[in-house]
Amino acid sequence: MSRRKIIIAIDGYSSCGKSTLAKELAVKLGYNYIDSGAMYRAITLYFLRNSVDFSDHSKVLDALANINLSFVFNEHRGASDIYLNDENAEPYIRDMIVSEKVSQVAAIKEVRSFAVAQQKRMGRKKGIVMDGRDIGTAVFPDAELKLFMTAAPEVRVVRRFKELYETNPEITIDEVRHNLELRDYIDSTREESPLHQAADAVVLDNSGLTREEQLEFVMRLVDKNLSPALSEGEGGVA
Repeated sequence: MSRRKIIIAIDGYSSCGKSTLAKELAVKLGYNYIDSGAMYRAITLYFLRNSVDFSDHSKVLDALANINLSFVFNEHRGASDIYLNDENAEPYIRDMIVSEKVSQVAAIKEVRSFAVAQQKRMGRKKGIVMDGRDIGTAVFPDAELKLFMTAAPEVRVVRRFKELYETNPEITIDEVRHNLELRDYIDSTREESPLHQAADAVVLDNSGLTREEQLEFVMRLVDKNLSPALSEGEGGVA
């Protein structure tokens, strides 16, 4: 008998490895991985390309009406790419200019409503892993398993620097540090769905964990969540 499927919501700060963990969990469980961060980055890319004034709500709404987002599995990467109006936007959404603006765009009420509506639709059938800033608090507050990921600030800076250096060797570690500090501030203080830990989320500080140790830790939580409920009177996890 196949086990029931659940929603796994992963929130936390930038460069804590949320996407890496989410992708590995999805593969391990045979679930769909939804990269909410890629959705906001693709929207930001469209805004930048089309010189959309972030402060003009009518122009933001007009722009959103012309945006179609979808995920298409890339066999070469073994993961899904984000498509923006039928264009594979994956090669462009990690650029520093997008990173510098994505938190500002994601803080816009109309943008969040647009993205959250799509995310909720994607989660109707369950069997998904989604990571972001407000997945366990705003998008899927009833998710069966919620994680809140964090890591020491300097660990996050080094991780992000190594990731960006591969495609932009001119970048400096100070630029990366400033970008992460700014994103943390915007994500935590924005009016719409600010980043904060859900009351029932499990905190995962992976500063000193390997990817294997991290995945093993979370898989134990998943197995516990998916274990059949014990008969009434015996207690246990539902």
